[in-house]
This record gives sequence, structure tokens and C-alpha cells, in this order.
Amino acid sequence: MTAAEPETPRTASSRAKDHSPWNWLLFIPIVVPLIPVFFNADSPRLFGFPRFYWLQLVWILLGVATTTLVYQMTKKRGERR
Repeated sequence: MTAAEPETPRTASSRAKDHSPWNWLLFIPIVVPLIPVFFNADSPRLFGFPRFYWLQLVWILLGVATTTLVYQMTKKRGERR
């Protein structure tokens, strides 16, 4: 490599080689909403909304929290983009 050639940035394939066990937590927001027992009732109601509707909001919060946790635990320290 000569001094005139720019250094190439990391590619997506080099970042995809992260085999951290924290990544397994990402299955939680995928699998938990697929369990039918959570949706199999009308009660309890929260502010007049049946269980199905307010649980949808809970799954969104669960997904955001899980994704944030995995990101924080797996990002490389000192890496800047």
C-alpha cells in the first residue's frame, strides 16, 4: 500500500463476524409476541383497551430495550464512525 492510496473503511462483512452471546437476546422480542397464551383473553383491560392492544405497545418497548442492551454490550469501545 502506497501513501497515496486511501485506507478502506471496514465493510459490513467484517462487522458481521461478531459472535457475541449477547446477540441471543435479540430472539426475545421475536419469540415472545408469538406465544398465543398472551393474547388468549380479553381481560385485563388497561384504560379500556383489551389485552391484545396494550400488549402490542409492551412488545415495542421490549424490542427497543432488548436492542439497546445488545447494542451497548456488543459495541466496540473506542470505535468511532
